[in-house]
Amino acid sequence: MKLILTSEVSGLGAPGDVVEVKDGYGRNYLLPRGLAIRWSKGAQSQIDAIKRARELRSIRDREAAEEIAQQLGSLKVQLRTRAGESGRLFGSVTTGDIAEAVKAAGGPELDRRRIMIENPIKSLGTHRVTVRLHPEVSTSLDIEVVAA
Repeated sequence: MKLILTSEVSGLGAPGDVVEVKDGYGRNYLLPRGLAIRWSKGAQSQIDAIKRARELRSIRDREAAEEIAQQLGSLKVQLRTRAGESGRLFGSVTTGDIAEAVKAAGGPELDRRRIMIENPIKSLGTHRVTVRLHPEVSTSLDIEVVAA
């Protein structure tokens, strides 16, 4: 199935890209969520408009992402959560928890989907997460998890 992406899809492409995907993935996931539209010969003008808008936005967004990366680099984020006596958490820290903690620490508002956790955070201490601010800009952030 040939589709035109309308939003960024991780591992597939950026808005305006024409991609070839399996029928089930396109029909059951991409199309219902509005992440893509069906490709046709007449849709070429839509592709061009999406790509032009993306190029203009990309330059502006990259500069803003670099500024946010600098802010995050100097930020000390502390996350309070419930833990047992051995230092093990009740549950785990989610990307939503991290986004709230960054905002509470005086940092910028982050989209939780842009925060990448390598291994689940299930213990007290300092943990490193990656924040993907732009396709070309990502930064590391240290999160200190303390008992509440």
